[in-house]
Order: sequence, then C-alpha cells, then structure tokens
Amino acid sequence: MAAIEIVEVSPRDGLQNEKTLLSTADKLTLIDRAIAAGVRRMEVASFVNPKKVPQMADAEAVMSGLPARADVTYVGLALNDRGFSRALQAGVDEVNFAVMASDTFNQRNQGADAFETIGQLETIAARARGAVPVGVTVGTAFGCPFEGEIPVDRLLSIVDALAAIAPREIALADTIGVATPRDVARRVGAVRARFPKIPIRCHFHNTRNTGIANAWAAIEAGAATLDASLGGVGGCPFAPAATGNIATEDLVYMLDRAGIETGLDLEACIGAARWLEEALGHSLPGQVMKAGGFPDVA
Repeated sequence: MAAIEIVEVSPRDGLQNEKTLLSTADKLTLIDRAIAAGVRRMEVASFVNPKKVPQMADAEAVMSGLPARADVTYVGLALNDRGFSRALQAGVDEVNFAVMASDTFNQRNQGADAFETIGQLETIAARARGAVPVGVTVGTAFGCPFEGEIPVDRLLSIVDALAAIAPREIALADTIGVATPRDVARRVGAVRARFPKIPIRCHFHNTRNTGIANAWAAIEAGAATLDASLGGVGGCPFAPAATGNIATEDLVYMLDRAGIETGLDLEACIGAARWLEEALGHSLPGQVMKAGGFPDVA
C-alpha cells in the first residue's frame, strides 16, 4: 500500500461527546488547522437533532464559515431525510449516512431497525443522485453493547442491502471500540471479497487500546481510507463508555515510519492536537502529541 486517505473527524465525531461546547469560531479554527496540516477530506458537522446532540447545534453556521477550497471535501453526517435536506441546503460536498449492524442500537440511535433505516436511505440516495456523493457508515460492525457479538453474516446482509444504493464507499465502524486485528482482517476481507469495487473506509475507537493495531490490520486487508481525530478526541454519545477515536497524529506517525503516504504533516497535526487540548480544557488521549515524532539524534 503506497498511500492511505485519512478523513479527519474531530470537528464532528470528535466534538459530539464533549462536555465543553466549542464556539463556532473555535470549530472553524480547528478546521483551518486541520487543512493547514494537509487534511483534504473532513467531517465538519452532523445534521441531527440539536436537543440530542447540542454540540452540533451550529452545523449550518459552521458550514457558512468554512473557507472555500476546491481541494477540500467537507462531509456532513445525516441520519434521516430531514438531516439530509439540511445538509444539502447547507452546501456540504458529501453526505455520510449511518446505519447500525445491530437493530437494538439502530433503534436507540435512529428510532427504527436497521433495514427500516436502509429503506429510508434508498429514497434519500435517489434524491442525492447527481446532487451530492453519498457514503454510508455501518456502525457497531464489530460488536454491540446491547446485542453483543455481531455475526459476519449479519454484517454482510447489511452491506448487501447498502451496496444496492451504490454508495461512494462503505465504512465499517467500531462504535464501541471492541475490535481486534483478527476481527478487522476477517470483516474487511469479507466485505472486500463480496464487493471488490466498492471502496472500504474504517472508523476505529481506541476504547480498549487496539485502535492503531486495528488501523494497520484494515490497511493490510485492503481498506482505502481511515478515519482519525486530532488528539484522539471523540466518542459516541449513545454508546456506553465509548472513548475517543484513534489520534490523527498517532496514525500519521505510524504510516510515515512505514513509508505509507498520507499527505499530512506530522508536526502540524501535533500542533493542532495541542491547540484542541487547550481549547477543550482537558488532557486528550493522543500519544504522539505528548512524545513528539521520531527524536533527533543527540
């Protein structure tokens, strides 16, 4: 693998579980810093009920304040038709939808079972065709806090239904941070074998300290894109004890040392992560932001 795309998710997934509500201006500063570090695809907002996720209440304001960049793709998350309409009106470059592999989690997150949500996505995808690219994330793809293990056959049945929508990519998300490299190899491999022409993106939480190892396993299994969040900030507000994403700077360090191109500047990522830590007012879990890159020879 010569290159991997990194999607920066700190402005959306990173902030949605934070007690500190960053101002719109601070969110735009975070986005500017990510772009300066080389990020070219980024989840910047979610168009969801602000009563449930108050951290994303200013989604439209964030969109209106973004720098106009032909070389940067701004992604918005939507969970239903209303969210899609808001995202489209706000001018996102791409919409990402989410459906859970677990019916119980999907019901709690979106008020419907998984295949009911997929039915809604079929209608929305038809509206989106020709207007904006649509990607889909399969949450709880590696395990659910309410149903436990998610059989591979169940995951593939979800992917089968989503593939019919012809998304630009399918992302497999470890929503609660339970995956191990063997799980990743098996599930990414199974989806790639089934749909070799659909790009696979992976989203890992580092809840049990396996996130970076899982990222490497995903690359070896053929994933084209990985999500990451500056400083390792993040977590799902509807998943018990789901801590942050893998840290962007930790992932960039590993890939740089492995000779895999990301287009991101490590030192700029570290600087952005440290800025975010100060803005949020508490320590972030990223490791490379604390240790720095490979040390200079004394």
